[in-house]
Amino acid sequence: MADQLLSTVSHHSSLPDTYVRPESQRPRLHEVVRDANIPTIDLGSPDVSRVIAQVGDACRSFGFFQVVNHGVPVELMLAMMAVASEFFRLPPEEKAKHYSDDPAKKMRLSTSFNIRKETVLGEQEQHMAVNYYPKCPEPELTYGLQAHTDPNAVTILLQDPKVAGLQVLKDGKWIAVNPQPDAYVINIGDQLQALSNGRYRSVCHRAVVNSDKDRMSVASFLCPCNSAVISTPEKLVGDGSPAIYRSYTYGEYYNKFWSRNLDDEHCLELFKSQ
Repeated sequence: MADQLLSTVSHHSSLPDTYVRPESQRPRLHEVVRDANIPTIDLGSPDVSRVIAQVGDACRSFGFFQVVNHGVPVELMLAMMAVASEFFRLPPEEKAKHYSDDPAKKMRLSTSFNIRKETVLGEQEQHMAVNYYPKCPEPELTYGLQAHTDPNAVTILLQDPKVAGLQVLKDGKWIAVNPQPDAYVINIGDQLQALSNGRYRSVCHRAVVNSDKDRMSVASFLCPCNSAVISTPEKLVGDGSPAIYRSYTYGEYYNKFWSRNLDDEHCLELFKSQ
């Protein structure tokens, strides 16, 4: 197993064929919008009403936003990234000790996003993933993580403070999310889109790689339990605004989400009311 694990001390001079995407599925990095960004919201503002309005606007227009003055010290955020980086610098045989497909383990290591999909979250209501994207000799040929939406409710992302890689789809164009050392990225998942009756948007996003620097991120996924019923609140339906999505359990949605390809149509399309 050790020789299958990625190591920061081993890099290829060319991209292995198994990672090369078909030409139609490549990231087209030259088309990415880099002079724009998702909204940044100051949670420490004394104008609470304004903050609430900004969050609502960002959820409706982008599905993504960054927050600053959130109460987590920058030193703690940087320490988290430092500890994660230290782990990925370990020799492959040391990292292999944490490798497992057992969903009952509190901590386990996987070699890609294609681990046993039905066991990524299990029965947990929160799941944290520390992602390591090594530098790539041919970044225009592949992804760190292909375009997808998140099946959960909300995702909180701590980005690498120095290396960009997250991109968000907005009006048919990919927008690079420039990292801020003191910010968390918040994105709306599929369940909040359903619960808001489509008002809040769970949008496609992806992670790209680069040829110069390794990149890391730490994502916390907030999820309903599998038995939770996702149903549009009555206050959001009526007066000519019927429920867009039928009621379902999160477990039902989660199983359907992972039974399909990530690049298929938005999974919520399969849960629309007839």
